[in-house]
Amino acid sequence: MTDVTDGVLHTLFHSDQGGHEQVVLCQDRGSGLKAVIAIHSTALGPALGGTRFHPYASEAAAVADALNLARGMSYKNAMAGLGHGGGKAVIIGDPERVKSEELLLAYGRFVASLGGRYVTACDVGTYVADMDVVARECRWTTGRSPEHGGAGDSSVLTAYGVFQGMRASAQTEWGDPTLRGRTVGVAGVGKVGRYLVEHLLEDGAEVVVTDVREEAVRRITDRFPQVRVARDTGELIRTEGLDVYAPCALGGALDDETVPALTARIVCGGANNQLAHPGVEKDLADRRILYAPDYVVNAGGVIQVADELHGFDFDRCKAKAAKIFDTTLAIFARAKEDGIPPAAAADRIAEQRIAEARRR
Repeated sequence: MTDVTDGVLHTLFHSDQGGHEQVVLCQDRGSGLKAVIAIHSTALGPALGGTRFHPYASEAAAVADALNLARGMSYKNAMAGLGHGGGKAVIIGDPERVKSEELLLAYGRFVASLGGRYVTACDVGTYVADMDVVARECRWTTGRSPEHGGAGDSSVLTAYGVFQGMRASAQTEWGDPTLRGRTVGVAGVGKVGRYLVEHLLEDGAEVVVTDVREEAVRRITDRFPQVRVARDTGELIRTEGLDVYAPCALGGALDDETVPALTARIVCGGANNQLAHPGVEKDLADRRILYAPDYVVNAGGVIQVADELHGFDFDRCKAKAAKIFDTTLAIFARAKEDGIPPAAAADRIAEQRIAEARRR
């Protein structure tokens, strides 16, 4: 990416995320590609994380998101017990307008130029079919279709892991690892949210959903007429009798406006980086709202794509994702023991594992 602005440089060198090993700014004028690849850590192995395609307001905003997401992937992979560090890529632009085969191939060449330090996969705005294209230029690509040697849609196990984290949260809060008879609000019923709704209904929960895309909501209600619909997230979090709030769209869902308005006793969802800023985790704890750390409970997808690199086995992956239940319980126990919010407890455990790997 040429003509790096002062805002991008400021973000790179003054980010409060800290500790990133490498940040690559990519530009291909022919295809219109503008992308950022951030590698936070390779202490546990090659950095693994998805590619987000989003119309960022500025290059600086794209860099900030890449840094934040890459750090989250380091922690997620560490907590999932994977032999991978954390990385993330973002492509700047509206995928509905600018995504093309030429652009994805150019992006694949940039990932390949890193020689395996970063392994890419799907994220918001990118899909299995896109990874099949990227893989034509880069062998360090996962999340591909079964026809191209991959495992297919990773959101299936992402949702399954979130459900396991929610069960652990229910056991901690109510003494029973089930959502039966509880009301769960799901914000975002796209890739992950729609599968989560299925798990919740099968478990006997009542479900309320919202999404900015009418077609996503309609797909859910056509299949499950019993699901209620909230006009927007503001209405969803204020739903009377709401027990669990599940943010499953973009990050920053928990901020200074939503936390005071929450009626739910548990927050557990599939979105990355749900805490809008440091301190939100304490606000949740002060309100006695149990927060299941996002990067812990949504690790099912990365478990799947990591397994794909070694010959995918769905049952093996599902068994690993089921352990998210135990991991979430362990984090709640550590939080209680140390007198800190669960998000801080998860960070401590992840940082300890990464530090130990660096010393080896």
